[in-house]
Amino acid sequence: MSTTSLLVLAVAGLLLVTFPSLCSGRAAHDHHQGEKCKPSGTLESPARGHTCDECCKPGHIYPTYQCSPPVSTHTKAIMTLNDFSEGGDGGDPSECDGKYHKNSERVVALSTGWYAKGKRCGKNIRIHAKGRSVLAKVVDECDTLHGCDKPHAFQPPCPHNDVDASQAVWDALGITGDDVGDFPITWSDV
Repeated sequence: MSTTSLLVLAVAGLLLVTFPSLCSGRAAHDHHQGEKCKPSGTLESPARGHTCDECCKPGHIYPTYQCSPPVSTHTKAIMTLNDFSEGGDGGDPSECDGKYHKNSERVVALSTGWYAKGKRCGKNIRIHAKGRSVLAKVVDECDTLHGCDKPHAFQPPCPHNDVDASQAVWDALGITGDDVGDFPITWSDV
């Protein structure tokens, strides 16, 4: 074997050891999925708080996020249940249209980074879970920077990977009973 051939093999081996994702056709995708969204700060809830099951705990410190994980064709997320109706746990009217929404509507709020300053307002996303998929309209932001106050229904800031969905979305996906609350899903833009 020539010196050039040995040198090429050595460099190729070094590249594969240094960048193992290069041996996969999905190198760019895998790297993109590996990016982490790290907390950008914290929010301390008031020492005396509102009392409800979902409310901020008095004096508790919550992480805040300016980002969300990168969006792909199967973006991993946690779906939570939200009541978008007036007086529901969603707090103020929806950011996108300034309206409340019935629980029979397939609507969602996305974490701040995915909400993208309203760029997804009024657009549908496709949510996948339990072998089913459903379209849902983005109507609100699930705020990852603020919370523990009246506009946020006294709830903590949302996680950075949250899709807050109406009951109609949960029903369409066939998720019922004890599974309702926090459920792993994937979603994508339509």
